[in-house]
Amino acid sequence: MAATRDRIIVATNELFRRHGYNGTSLSQISEASSATIGSIYHFFPGGKEALAVAVVETTGAVYRELFESIVAEADNPAAAYTDFFAGAAAALEESDFIDPCPIGTIAREVANSSEQLRQAAKRAFDSWIDAARSHLTAAGIPTDVANELAAVFVSTVEGVFVLSRTQRTTTPLTAAGRHLAALVEHAMTDAAKSRA
Repeated sequence: MAATRDRIIVATNELFRRHGYNGTSLSQISEASSATIGSIYHFFPGGKEALAVAVVETTGAVYRELFESIVAEADNPAAAYTDFFAGAAAALEESDFIDPCPIGTIAREVANSSEQLRQAAKRAFDSWIDAARSHLTAAGIPTDVANELAAVFVSTVEGVFVLSRTQRTTTPLTAAGRHLAALVEHAMTDAAKSRA
């Protein structure tokens, strides 16, 4: 049973990445997941909206874990951001510029028409901000500055994917990584000076 539910979520994620929320129908989800529409409603009684919430929650957790693993392997706190955006650039190019994450797409499409989906996207974005803030405060950056930088990081991720996909180039992603790293280095230097 769990395998069918997971298969539905994975197929829906892929369809949302390619066609968006409004451009994806339950019949497409049924076909792509090899699950009946009845099965979809069995696991997601709220239909497409409830399924989209599950996709946002699942994808949000995966991307947070990805960020945390990149941070853990980075040579230093600033390098984590160049590494993250370099990895994003490689993944985007490898996918032929398909939207890597449906959360921003869903949020843009339905933030004003579905409170349930807006809240799900907000929770995902908030969890990413929390992860970045934790990383930045662990690097010695004051909480208020870390919170702002974390929000800038998440905003940059969402915006730069749109720009890179539209221009079909990874240049904005690698530039974003360099500039975020510079902001982090600057914040760390300022924090060290204020402690001295």
